[in-house]
Amino acid sequence: MNTSLPHDTFLHHAQRLPVLDVRSPAEYACGHMPGAFNLPLFDNRERARVGTTYKETGKEAAVLLGLELVGPKMRSLAEEARRCAPEGQALVHCWRGGMRSESVAWLLRTTDMQVYTLQGGYKAYRNHLLDAFRQPASLLILGGETGSGKTAILHVLQELGEQVIDLEGLARHRGSAFGGIGLGAQPTSEQFANDLYGQWRMLDTSRRIWLEDESFSIGQVRLPYELWEQMRLAPVIKVTIPKEERLRRLVAEYGGLPQEALDSAIRRIEKRLGGLQTQQAQEALTEGQLANVAEILLDYYDKTYQRCLAKKINQTTREVICSVDDPYTNALKVREAAA
Repeated sequence: MNTSLPHDTFLHHAQRLPVLDVRSPAEYACGHMPGAFNLPLFDNRERARVGTTYKETGKEAAVLLGLELVGPKMRSLAEEARRCAPEGQALVHCWRGGMRSESVAWLLRTTDMQVYTLQGGYKAYRNHLLDAFRQPASLLILGGETGSGKTAILHVLQELGEQVIDLEGLARHRGSAFGGIGLGAQPTSEQFANDLYGQWRMLDTSRRIWLEDESFSIGQVRLPYELWEQMRLAPVIKVTIPKEERLRRLVAEYGGLPQEALDSAIRRIEKRLGGLQTQQAQEALTEGQLANVAEILLDYYDKTYQRCLAKKINQTTREVICSVDDPYTNALKVREAAA
């Protein structure tokens, strides 16, 4: 039986078997396959030592140093692998599918574990990932001014059986200066792409896939450029909701967040918002006049959105007029417009 698997087969097995990423903690933290366990053969400092030895002295010296470093922790590696894979089966990969993954696979097989490695390692996985986003897909972009409830509409569309990816959910950011408040740390751009691909590969790209209208960056996270290029050419369905409805949604979504965090976000856009409006927004925030804060900011974001919409010269835009902020009703209208 072949124990070195190509990318697609490896990921297919990953739906039921644990994945052991034997790269260093720093490599893992930068980006890893969703759900993978980190079982580092070398820690960050050890990896650097082995790499330096390889460059300065050669492969043989680097291998001997690696054996010296790994020897004392072979038992702990095997025990940790068993904890991650109690059924005795696991998938293992390193950066290029070379000595690190093969060494760990050999060690685990000596303990009667059934182990498969990834051909080409994590590097091959990343190459396949980026290539997947280059392949033509039937995208539909849901647009609309700030406060239109686009994310809520997308979630309803998904419940109705549509193919949807919530980019902001994966990025842990709502896409504005206020978008990261209360959502925790964002993933790296590399990890975001990995998580996105985990969902993308389960979809039928010949059928329509709904994505929210986004800039290239969502907070500090960048979209894979290959996907962004497709999004820029995809048709847009723009939801139009009365301003009063959007103000209510914004107050409901952001009004309960810490005042200090909201004030800090206002200050971050001061140059674009203008000194007077910044001062007015901060004063209204201090006085607890959240609707006034939202109205000041909404004027700014509406103008920004219109400028961005005007630049979409290569995209067709279809408008869907909605009288109330009701995600279910509006999702039905949006789906009908896409038919």
